[in-house]
Amino acid sequence: MHLEIVGQVSQIETIAVGGRIRDIMRLRKQFGQGRWRKLKGIAVVRLESGRMRKAEVHWYEAHGIGKRKLKIKRLLD
Repeated sequence: MHLEIVGQVSQIETIAVGGRIRDIMRLRKQFGQGRWRKLKGIAVVRLESGRMRKAEVHWYEAHGIGKRKLKIKRLLD
């Protein structure tokens, strides 16, 4: 599902860091070494259909690499 974040992500929380991330080996192989964190937050997103919805989003992030593998976990409205 393609999505675009409109505005800023709020209520950001860390879910897991480093070895606690299930996909850590895939992340390191695909994007490189880094201090990987899995995060979640609330954001307004634009879906493929053009509709804008409030959603809980999850993503992986590492310093110097940035946000990767952004996905919607659930729609909130």
